[in-house]
Amino acid sequence: MARRSPARLRRRRRRRLVAAVLAIAAAAAWLGGLLTFIGGIPRAVAAPERETDAIVVLTGGSLRLESGIRLLERGRAKKLFVSGVHRGVDVRELLRISRQAPEELDCCIVLGHRADDTAGNAAESAAWMRRQSYRSLRLVTASYHMPRSLLEFRVAMPEADIVPHPVFPDHVKLDAWWRWPGTAVLIAGEYNKFLVAFAAYALHWTAGGGGIS
Repeated sequence: MARRSPARLRRRRRRRLVAAVLAIAAAAAWLGGLLTFIGGIPRAVAAPERETDAIVVLTGGSLRLESGIRLLERGRAKKLFVSGVHRGVDVRELLRISRQAPEELDCCIVLGHRADDTAGNAAESAAWMRRQSYRSLRLVTASYHMPRSLLEFRVAMPEADIVPHPVFPDHVKLDAWWRWPGTAVLIAGEYNKFLVAFAAYALHWTAGGGGIS
């Protein structure tokens, strides 16, 4: 069996070293970005008294619909749009589930049934907002989901004034998140989804596509 030459062995070691350095750099960049992402997750509701044309609730988590309905009851907007509702569910059923009085609110609640992800929520909400000629909205979703939601909504409707309204599920422990494996996995997964969305839009813009509607 022929022995490998010293030069070939050196080249192989250099390739392994370069690969290891690149892997460490990528991991450090990902971790740094994760910490920045976590720092950007809202910890409180900004401008809670401000009125907007609409309230938009993204389904998929606890407290979102309840918060949107309370905001509507308090007169914070003209209408409530709930995006991503399962087909076959109507306003009265949704209000029954959320333990609200249908006769008081069903006139001002609109359901969207087409969206099945955050980008779909943004597209569906943008189309509804434009049909209504609305210019401002209060966006209701979970705090950890807010950064990606704002990215998608600002791309879908750059002309709109968007007021974030995060809700804070009990099972998500933002303080000392690293001590809670469930929260750490949830936030890391959400950060990865944010990176994918951001990269997709960055590539689109770089290619000269401009904004996405």
